Amino acid sequence: MTEQGKTLRALGMMSGTSVDGVDVALIETDGEGISSFGPSLTVPYDDAVRRVIRGVFGAEQASAETAAAEGAVTEAHAEAARLWAREHAIPLDSIDVVGFHGQTINHRPERRFTWQIGDGAALARALGVQVVNDLRSADVAAGGQGAPLVPIYHAALVRTLSRPLAVVNVGGVANVTWIGDDGALLAFDTGPGNGPIDDWCARRAGQRFDLNGSLAAAGKVDRTRLERFAEHRYFSQKPPKSLDRGDFTDSWVDGLGAADGAATLTRGTARAIALAACHFPQPVRQWIVCGGGARNPTLVRTIAGETRAEVIVASDLGWDGDALEAQAFAYLAVRALRGLPLTFPGTTGAPRPMTGGRLHLP
Repeated sequence: MTEQGKTLRALGMMSGTSVDGVDVALIETDGEGISSFGPSLTVPYDDAVRRVIRGVFGAEQASAETAAAEGAVTEAHAEAARLWAREHAIPLDSIDVVGFHGQTINHRPERRFTWQIGDGAALARALGVQVVNDLRSADVAAGGQGAPLVPIYHAALVRTLSRPLAVVNVGGVANVTWIGDDGALLAFDTGPGNGPIDDWCARRAGQRFDLNGSLAAAGKVDRTRLERFAEHRYFSQKPPKSLDRGDFTDSWVDGLGAADGAATLTRGTARAIALAACHFPQPVRQWIVCGGGARNPTLVRTIAGETRAEVIVASDLGWDGDALEAQAFAYLAVRALRGLPLTFPGTTGAPRPMTGGRLHLP
């Protein structure tokens, strides 16, 4: 266990449900405050790796396919870390710990089951650095949702800002962290993020995602479908709650043209985020958007319209929105080493503040 107050150089590695690639980011932290932010890098998965990973989504037991996917994920992370080290001329042996999220392939907390593939021991050997992984299992085993994990890092980032505020991270799924005046935390998945929009673009427009939201901007929202979507029981369900990447799909806009479907899905993601405010203990002064969704100006404008509030993107605060989740897993790794809680009753529904993670020595 790391002693209190000691600042460590932590490298965080994240691969989200949209299976874009590996985000790598360095921070220096004692697991409470953040001393400095280091460089970051995103290394896209090649298409073959992406196919292997997608092929095991929803798997419930180990097989030759999950073993192959785990090997591919681990090797991609090792290669991403080496590339980061070369590009930024930072030797890996100067890193104290790696926080390795792995790749979620199945998340069913109601059955006390979550699975992030990625071999922590193999990564520690490959990099010669201690690795903390498996950061969700302890929470899920205790009855928590195991997600979202980033809220405690959001709280560290906003210490100097006026609160209450909300940080919404739009990845494949979108999640929100509400932070009160006194630092109280409430967090949950709001609904779909970029996932259904990406799937629609791949299916209907031959592109991996809606670049700058231009397809959605050219379309018209189907109001009838939107209102029906907004009645989904998930939105009124009280937190804690979390979603799997496949819980919301793009099928509810089937039959629309490519642009209208993208516009309707984009408005659906924004509507789900706005509906999350019904669960906040107090209204927020502003929303801060981060994750891949922050790079979609159409989505950001739509969130502002739906929430009728001040909406800014993470980069407006000088945050590196692309690196934020990777930074969070670096932060969580240091907290795990110190035995500090990663999850809380207000963030995952865990019965008490809980630490977690598994340590692998090189």
